[in-house]
Amino acid sequence: MTAFPKSPRLLKGGIVLINPETSTVERIISLQYNPESLSRTLQVQSISGEGGDRSEALRLTGPPVETLKVDAVIDATDQLEVADSTTIQVGIQPQLAALETIIYPTSDQLMSNNSLAQSGTLEIAPMETALTLFIWSKDRILPVRLTEFSITEEAFDTNLNPIRAKVSLGMRVLNVDDLGFDHKGGSLYMSYQQNKERLAGMFSGGALSNLGIDNI
Repeated sequence: MTAFPKSPRLLKGGIVLINPETSTVERIISLQYNPESLSRTLQVQSISGEGGDRSEALRLTGPPVETLKVDAVIDATDQLEVADSTTIQVGIQPQLAALETIIYPTSDQLMSNNSLAQSGTLEIAPMETALTLFIWSKDRILPVRLTEFSITEEAFDTNLNPIRAKVSLGMRVLNVDDLGFDHKGGSLYMSYQQNKERLAGMFSGGALSNLGIDNI
């Protein structure tokens, strides 16, 4: 029981995998500890670029390309203190595997494609994964593609099972240019952008006098 019963419940960030066709939730991965920082980069999609037509200088071709970077820590200390049987047996490997397999085709898909190749199929479609959502509060539910993934295993038990690790994730937000408006991910992206516009409308702004001018 917490010593501070009136403390607000701390929400956690995490990753949710959903079926892109049925929207069924396939896996929920909540981060054990919220990262201390979330790095975001937005690349403007303009029509002109350097040396482009000046008459097109204010035109955009679409939403900016947004990329995210986050470092997450996974630690087995709490589980080992309560003698969790899975942690004692394999450490934090299940948590790491749940993240790693996001970027793997399933073994069934690999074997199916191998069977098609063995039977002489000339064109084999690339394997589709689940739609990955990065969730950082109810206002930021982002369809993403993992672009960078590194794991540093920092401590091990006597059987060399990892019991502490740092996971670095790089993600690219998928927008309607990537997915289309009819895709579940495209719909979630539009909700994200519309919420951003709503938040921008809450900004009170300033006055020209604050900038030392009376008019423009």
